[in-house]
Amino acid sequence: MRLKELQINPSTMKLEIDIIEQKGSFAIVVCDGKAKMVELPAHGETKIVTHQGKVKRVKFDEGEEF
Repeated sequence: MRLKELQINPSTMKLEIDIIEQKGSFAIVVCDGKAKMVELPAHGETKIVTHQGKVKRVKFDEGEEF
């Protein structure tokens, strides 16, 4: 699974991420009090699909240069 659940501190409702630990490019998606991180592909598109103001899915379209 590409989406990694992130922990939100329930007492402060804050999210902390050590960006030095992460490799490459990534995106963080927050919806309904939940946060998930996804690593972005080196070549391709990542689409965040929403419906009625809520995140429904994250789609990937990857490719390599020839």
